[in-house]
Amino acid sequence: MNIFRFAGDMTHLMSIVVLLLKIHTIRSCAGISLKTQELYALVFLTRYLDIFTDFVSVYNTVMKLIFLGTSFSIVWYMRYHKVVKQSYDKDHDTFRHYFLIIPCLILALLINHQFTVREILWTFSLYLEAVAIIPQLVLLQRTKNIDNLTGNYVFFLGAYRGFYLLNWIYRYFTDAHYRKRGITWASGFVQTLLYADFFYYYLRSWKRNERLNLPA
Repeated sequence: MNIFRFAGDMTHLMSIVVLLLKIHTIRSCAGISLKTQELYALVFLTRYLDIFTDFVSVYNTVMKLIFLGTSFSIVWYMRYHKVVKQSYDKDHDTFRHYFLIIPCLILALLINHQFTVREILWTFSLYLEAVAIIPQLVLLQRTKNIDNLTGNYVFFLGAYRGFYLLNWIYRYFTDAHYRKRGITWASGFVQTLLYADFFYYYLRSWKRNERLNLPA
């Protein structure tokens, strides 16, 4: 554990808090991609298979349970809550997310550290998390309906990956074993790049004190 990883975990947690705040207080999921939320649920499900077999720390276990529980609860709200689901923009959230799932699974089968079921699924979760935000970004570009809570949600998600990138750089210089994790480095770098355009327009709108708007 270091300050960069802790900051990454906290900004990730903050993104979830912002999204749940939107769902619970406004009873709306407008501007939120169900496809992205389903991808994140799949990411955590395949990554945290060791939660009941390998104990690292209380902090580690609690964070895993939070990410698993909240990801599936968000999907449930968007699909089945009688009020929240009515605000879901299914007409614009049409990105075929299986176009992301299948290539990531194939890549995990071909490029992994060890050819075991758990290792392949863990690698798959890294590849999938790197691109899981794409349906959300596409939805925002299509609708241009970006309220403050939605914009802050995506910003905190991007900040989480930025802090984790700093965490990897820190560990590269302090942990010789970590230098061999090329898959983690590559997937994290790709994921951070996907947020670059959003960050630019987010910071510009914040500086100008105007509503966030992404170009089509």
